Amino acid sequence: MSGPPKATALPELPDPDYLPKRTLSERVAHGRELRAQLPHERQATWTLSPTRADPLAILDRQSAERIEDLVPIRYGRMAASPFAFFRGGAAIMAADLAGTPTSGLRAQLCGDAHLLNFGMFDTPERSLVFGLNDFDETLPGPIEWDVKRLAASVEVAARDLQFGRTERHAAVLATVRSYRAAMAGFAALRNVEVWTRRLPAKTLERQMAIAADHQTQREVRKAIRKALSRDSLTAFERLIEAHDGALRFRAAPPLVVPVEALLDQHERERYVEVMSSFLEQYRGSLPPHLRYLVESYRFARMARKVVGVGSVGTRAWVVLLIGRDASDPLLLQLKEAKPSVLEPYAGPSVYETQGRRVVEGQRFMQTASDPLLGWYRLRALDDQMHDFYVRQLWDGKSSIDVARLSPAGLVAYGEACGWTLARGHARSGDRIALAAFLGEDAAFDDAIAAFAATYADVNESDHRRLVAAIASGRVPAVSGV
Repeated sequence: MSGPPKATALPELPDPDYLPKRTLSERVAHGRELRAQLPHERQATWTLSPTRADPLAILDRQSAERIEDLVPIRYGRMAASPFAFFRGGAAIMAADLAGTPTSGLRAQLCGDAHLLNFGMFDTPERSLVFGLNDFDETLPGPIEWDVKRLAASVEVAARDLQFGRTERHAAVLATVRSYRAAMAGFAALRNVEVWTRRLPAKTLERQMAIAADHQTQREVRKAIRKALSRDSLTAFERLIEAHDGALRFRAAPPLVVPVEALLDQHERERYVEVMSSFLEQYRGSLPPHLRYLVESYRFARMARKVVGVGSVGTRAWVVLLIGRDASDPLLLQLKEAKPSVLEPYAGPSVYETQGRRVVEGQRFMQTASDPLLGWYRLRALDDQMHDFYVRQLWDGKSSIDVARLSPAGLVAYGEACGWTLARGHARSGDRIALAAFLGEDAAFDDAIAAFAATYADVNESDHRRLVAAIASGRVPAVSGV
């Protein structure tokens, strides 16, 4: 059995030795100096470059590396609305952000910090918390990139909800203000306090009850109830059926397809070998006590499961493991990890596999992560090497339905997301310098809000281009799936 890879240095993040060597006042002065060099007003403007990469060409390049018969589903989902397009267009925005001014202050980034990549999930102690829950694109980089992605997503979502200009602007300002205020708060805390701060779901519910209307409060309560009901037993009941005395995944093509339906004779012969390699490598990425836990389960079944918008077409599987008996299921999600969309602009990951990049980035940004997070690399049935990360399929995961929020609800939800993103950055970046750079006035908030409005215009234009390309037949798409 292979053990976990050796630890790797992290040159992309602030050197841990650098922080104690600088006094508090020196770190504050550093942040203020960076602000003087890059006034916040410069963040407000963004114009389309004549050499801007074709957004559809970026999507085409991604599609070329994905499962061909699933690509039309991805395009169909992205075409549904400008916000759906934004969700699937992380690579497009990464290319655009690469040309924007940055302070030089870096942290571990989510890489795709839009509104729907925040939600609820269980901690290892089975407490429900709110936080970032998608790290496919995580990589160290300039903090402005995450903040602009989040702010633009608020603006785009508010437009989808047909909010007026004033309501949209208020929601974006509240989100960025919350990020800035939270960073100031984290700068005042002791190091360990920053690493242990959480946003319990019940606290979020109380905050939303104070700040938002009854409709939003209902949506929050509904999301909490849903999260509390989502575990491996619930997933087992929904996805698994008994047939001729054996368990199997319920087929719902093209969204859920049992692996047996995808294999030819040659692949069937290699299937056991591939799964043995997966289990060995995955267990090797876990700490010993959790490795022992996973070894107490046996492999039962596997199916391909389509997930998300931007991820559609990447290889995503669900695996059923059985423990004591059939009443003791464990469902794991195996999701392919491609290089981060930030990599061409922020530099490559220091980790040897993309799966480990995702897992370690998640651990940097989350106060509490799925204890069964792991990774593996193997030569799959297509004879190509693929990187994956592994997590529990349902461990209290749930999201607030942004499409049902009122203007006041979007303000309150944006504030929660802004606080959460700031905590993630404060854990790996120099929070003292960051707080000093952001400042105490609203200049940063105003600048990012102006950028968000401009970028939302461009996103709408890009979305129209995709819709036109689908209508002309250049881009294959299947809607409603």
